[in-house]
Amino acid sequence: MFQDGETQTGVQQEDYQDRAHFFTEEIQRGNFSLHLDNLRTEDEGQYTCTVHSQEETGETKVEIKVDGVGERLRVSGSNRSMSASVGEDVTLSCSVDSHITPEDLEVSWMKTDEDEDIVVLLYQNNEASPEASDERYRDRVEFFTDEIPKGNFSLRLKSVRTEDKGVYMCEVFAGGLSANTTVELERLGEYMDEYINTL
Repeated sequence: MFQDGETQTGVQQEDYQDRAHFFTEEIQRGNFSLHLDNLRTEDEGQYTCTVHSQEETGETKVEIKVDGVGERLRVSGSNRSMSASVGEDVTLSCSVDSHITPEDLEVSWMKTDEDEDIVVLLYQNNEASPEASDERYRDRVEFFTDEIPKGNFSLRLKSVRTEDKGVYMCEVFAGGLSANTTVELERLGEYMDEYINTL
């Protein structure tokens, strides 16, 4: 809203605060076009610009259609191999950058072996599903629950075993979108043990 010679940000609906702006330098020319940042699917619909001037009123309407491709879903990890010794805990990174809220996301951590994909840990229906984990990982894996609202779906793998070595994939699903990141867990423990034993 523009009133009394200035933008009235205090009356904005919360969903549009810090996202909807006038082109300030254009207002003196009578241009009250609206700029909307970070388009979301829920922004779709009809918008009306109404101008009141003394006794007269005028308006124009515009409709926004949001293509699903406009949704942002980016998944990133550490982009490097992780090293751990047997018995240690290790964190495998997975960060989600999206307008889509965590409760609408599904996240699967899988270990991609040559002959099978092993379910390490799932997040669905706004909560972790440890019962879905393969028995080899059950009770040894967890999310950082407090970090999930920030889009952090990193995995803590406790008490690393020899057979944990391999490639892990964090895949994120949201509506018709999906994205993933992978990390390789290398194990240095046995080599360090052999080296120490020769000393």
